[in-house]
Amino acid sequence: MSPPILQAVALSKQVDSGGVALTILDGLNLAVGAGESLAILGASGSGKSTLLGLLAGLDLPSAGKVVLDGADIFALDEDGRAALRGRLVGFVFQSFQLLPALTALENVMLPLELAGAADAQALAETVLLRVGLGGRLKHLPSRLSGGEQQRVAIARAFVAHPKLLLADEPTGNLDPVTGERVIEVLFELNREHGTTLLLVTHDEGLARRCDRRLQLVNGALEAVA
Repeated sequence: MSPPILQAVALSKQVDSGGVALTILDGLNLAVGAGESLAILGASGSGKSTLLGLLAGLDLPSAGKVVLDGADIFALDEDGRAALRGRLVGFVFQSFQLLPALTALENVMLPLELAGAADAQALAETVLLRVGLGGRLKHLPSRLSGGEQQRVAIARAFVAHPKLLLADEPTGNLDPVTGERVIEVLFELNREHGTTLLLVTHDEGLARRCDRRLQLVNGALEAVA
């Protein structure tokens, strides 16, 4: 079997809460195979977003390590972790995280321009057409619906063909019908590109779309039947 694209080993995170150490993650272990879709379920406040931030190297653990595509991310400095994310990871957030002064096209072009891609505009236009936003290229986020903004965010996440896509409650701010449409786009692109998909959610219906489901309970992961 090929090595996992993402692995967490004895990952722990504690924070200070009024002088008391609060344990959020407690020796957590995780292995995610290349091309797999994995949902991590958990109640609000269970530590799902904290886990996602650690897996991406956006936060530092109290103990343990994360290995992404063979690289121990916490053995790298902040610039090294950012460079690794830029090459390997795409993100989709509940709150979209689009830059309000940039058009849909410019938002999707941005990661390509930061990477020095010469054909950023053509690539961004192609993926926006793919998610059904060919008529919205020049629109600012304020002129887009919530579902359209999330599709822009998905296009931005996939445009550089990341090996791993991390999604944090991707339908959390959408109504059920719009959320279903967005999820269809997310999984279609996941299949087309062979991207590994890891999403955190409290939505059981969304989680069942994934190859595997895990539940975050008391700082550790448990399999969901």
